[in-house]
Amino acid sequence: MKHDKIKYQGNCHCGEVKFEFSSTPIKSALQCNCSICSRKNAVMSKDYISPSDFTLLQGKQSLSVYHWGDKDVNHYFCQHCGIYPFHDSIYEPGTYRVNLGCVDAIDKHALNIELFDGENLL
Repeated sequence: MKHDKIKYQGNCHCGEVKFEFSSTPIKSALQCNCSICSRKNAVMSKDYISPSDFTLLQGKQSLSVYHWGDKDVNHYFCQHCGIYPFHDSIYEPGTYRVNLGCVDAIDKHALNIELFDGENLL
């Protein structure tokens, strides 16, 4: 069965950072148990969003990046409100996992959430 892609829009809490991406309908998500992900309590897109399917609409100047541990993940956050909207890795820059809590059209509590054991990767 073929699924057409849906265009989703997301933003940080204060609205300085806005983005959109296309994906097949999102019904599942990923939640990591490493120390940074546990503290930010993010529910992330299970699949990475390709650069051709992701557009940062506004707020590039408002984004900062945080590196932790092995420094292979770029954790982006809004300098104004502190919200983490997405991340990529140094291995595949521009290929994002999105914080689904930043996407109003998705009820993250209705998703099938899979645990990713990032705590034991190091």
